[in-house]
Amino acid sequence: MALTNQQKKKLKAHAHGLKPVVRLGQSGLTDNVLDEIELAIEHHELIKVKVSAEDRDDKKLIIQKIADQTRSEIIQSIGFMAVFYRENSDKKTYS
Repeated sequence: MALTNQQKKKLKAHAHGLKPVVRLGQSGLTDNVLDEIELAIEHHELIKVKVSAEDRDDKKLIIQKIADQTRSEIIQSIGFMAVFYRENSDKKTYS
């Protein structure tokens, strides 16, 4: 699903005004949290997730695991926020 730089730029612009739909807390990335992220990305295509982690390496690992588990693209990661995108063939809101 490799996106072009132009597509990523458009998605970043759309994501700017979004609020995080899921926030990872003390329990970290549990199966329930992954299920919620899956539901959100299925419904919205483009979502923001707030990732609280001990250090940068942990945060990067968590963000990559979310992308792998949900089969989504990491559009952007700034601070504690990460933006994910997965096209929903029924919706195609951002294509």
